[in-house]
Amino acid sequence: MSNATSPSWLERRFRIAERGSTPRREILAGITTFGAMAYIMAVNPAIMAAAGLARHDMIMTTIAAAVCGTLLMALLANMPIALAPAMSSNAIFAQVVVQQMHVNVRTAFTIILLGGLAFTFLSVTKLRQKIVHAFPEPIVLGIQVAIGIFIARIGMITGGLAVPFAEGFRFGSLHDPAVLLALFGLGTASALTILRVPAGMLISILLVTVLGFFVQSHGKPVTSWPEEVMDWPHYPTHLLFPFDFHDFMNHLGLLVPITLYFLISDFFDATGTMFSVANRAGLRHPDGSPMLGRAAFAADGTASVIGSALGTCTVSAYVESLVGVEAGGRTGLTALVVGLLFLASSVLWPLITIIPSVATAPVLILVGLSMLSGLTQLANASREAVLTPMVMLLIAVLTGNFMFSLAIGLLLYSALLVVTRQFARLTPMILGLDAIFLFYLVLVSQIGMGES
Repeated sequence: MSNATSPSWLERRFRIAERGSTPRREILAGITTFGAMAYIMAVNPAIMAAAGLARHDMIMTTIAAAVCGTLLMALLANMPIALAPAMSSNAIFAQVVVQQMHVNVRTAFTIILLGGLAFTFLSVTKLRQKIVHAFPEPIVLGIQVAIGIFIARIGMITGGLAVPFAEGFRFGSLHDPAVLLALFGLGTASALTILRVPAGMLISILLVTVLGFFVQSHGKPVTSWPEEVMDWPHYPTHLLFPFDFHDFMNHLGLLVPITLYFLISDFFDATGTMFSVANRAGLRHPDGSPMLGRAAFAADGTASVIGSALGTCTVSAYVESLVGVEAGGRTGLTALVVGLLFLASSVLWPLITIIPSVATAPVLILVGLSMLSGLTQLANASREAVLTPMVMLLIAVLTGNFMFSLAIGLLLYSALLVVTRQFARLTPMILGLDAIFLFYLVLVSQIGMGES
């Protein structure tokens, strides 16, 4: 075996033992993360098709963006964080900006580029680190539980266990075999987790996927074999550098607020996700702050710029990275495995996209619920320290909107400090964040984005 692939090289490159992990655990964590987010190869093209973009073209751009972003995070920052086109921004890009506001697709990609450049600038300076360190403890806990319940909510919905209803949600029909399969997956994943079975979450995903071939729902198998196992990649070169700066300048008054919307929402959405992954993985400095340096933030910001140049929407850190962390991922080797699997998907994507949502949903539910364990910290906390994360949790579970949860949570916390006359804790950074989030809420109300 060459030195380039020997365990000693891996150890020097990723500091695996130093972080309490092993190469085998990191590889399994990477496979598990990939299994939890492979859906993006099917979902992102379907959403972006609303902007008039061909689905097969978008499959290739989705894969390319995920490969570039995740490898950047793995090799530059050594973090177990996977990146791909963001589910929060692709719908806004296609359905609101292009379809409803009639913005030219190339102009819309220009918006993503400029927002990404500003994002990267903030990331390579110390401002983003200062913002992360400025979050008070109740907001830190609120971010953790809000993202946790957000992930569990996604799992409940995609697994068919929670179905939209006139008054909110109802439980899925027990007459539907797919719902029963999802419940079986939840029980299996729970048991394997409690028994500490290595790669338990991955085993659960694979088991439910295989069983799906034999389970019929609405007249067809839950897991469908693809028409072809391989598809030689043909990159849509016409989508490389798809920008129209002239049209952007001609509609500056309309497009600048949209650019700011993408910048603010993606900045804090990605920051919150990375914050939660680092905390959950126990990657902290001696002072207790998360191990998120400029390299991690720069990789995240640069990925958005590269994504726009490749012809897709904002590339961002994925909450599904927490699935890999729960499976033991602690280093960039986890992300490297995810990136290489996405690369392999450029040929094998028809086979990989057969993983049904009922297979990944139980894992998302368990990972999300595990993040609620931080609520035990509230036993002896002050009233404002209790109320803030609980409100953030409530907003996240009912609306599925993390940005609203963070914005209203921080504003509520500041208001409670004023009411209780704890003015010394209202630092300039907190007041600055309050101003940013007030501006964000005004943008949302004026442009009509992010309210769904």
